[in-house]
Amino acid sequence: MPNGELEISIRDLTKRFGDRLILDRINLTIQSGQTVALIGPSGGGKSTLLRCLNGLTQFDDGEIRVGAHTLRPDRRANGGGAVVHQLRRLFGMVFQDFQLFPHLSVLANVIEAPRLVLGLDHDAAVERARKLLKRVGLAEHENAWPQQLSGGQKQRVAIARALAMEPRGLLCDEITSALDPELKNEVLAVLEDLKREGMTLLMVTHEIGFARRAADRVLLLADGKIIEDGLPAEVLDQPKTPRARAFLRSVLG
Repeated sequence: MPNGELEISIRDLTKRFGDRLILDRINLTIQSGQTVALIGPSGGGKSTLLRCLNGLTQFDDGEIRVGAHTLRPDRRANGGGAVVHQLRRLFGMVFQDFQLFPHLSVLANVIEAPRLVLGLDHDAAVERARKLLKRVGLAEHENAWPQQLSGGQKQRVAIARALAMEPRGLLCDEITSALDPELKNEVLAVLEDLKREGMTLLMVTHEIGFARRAADRVLLLADGKIIEDGLPAEVLDQPKTPRARAFLRSVLG
């Protein structure tokens, strides 16, 4: 697993959809190896922030720096997509709806990108994939089809697929929200293992218990702004703003 220092720096990040302001001049620095939980009400900008970081959503103003790479709104300044390509190599993304290829087996899903993007030969890609499937507890399912798997198993395959590109970190977009409690725990256990290994994790999540237990830092986004940023105990137990207190009352009861 690649280590190395790789700071994420976000400056004045702004995103609009029509007249609606989704991200309102976000400023944020994430240190290499941190596990950061992004929480907040629906529509607050959490998923959009991740998608901007991964180059899936083009933003309107500001800049994103990941290590030596800088992403700006002007595509010409991004080397015609070269910067986005580098960012996706550095940070894999795992989605709520898995996005596995239904026509490929579990093993084929995991080897696809290393072969096509990294140019890994078939045998090397298979060896890497099998190690990762064992790591996420799915070694015996390499020949299964996605439709034969539970939701938790699909999400663990999606994590293995992202790790097959040997990224420095993972961007996780509500990856347990569609799962039953037992299946959620399967996926969260894999993420806790990655945290212990020092991988940078940036997670949009509604799992407040996981954020409290595993995150180094909790960010609360609401109305396009970061309104709380601190240690889990600070943000979750002693929120400073009325908006944060109202949100946490709604989710914690």
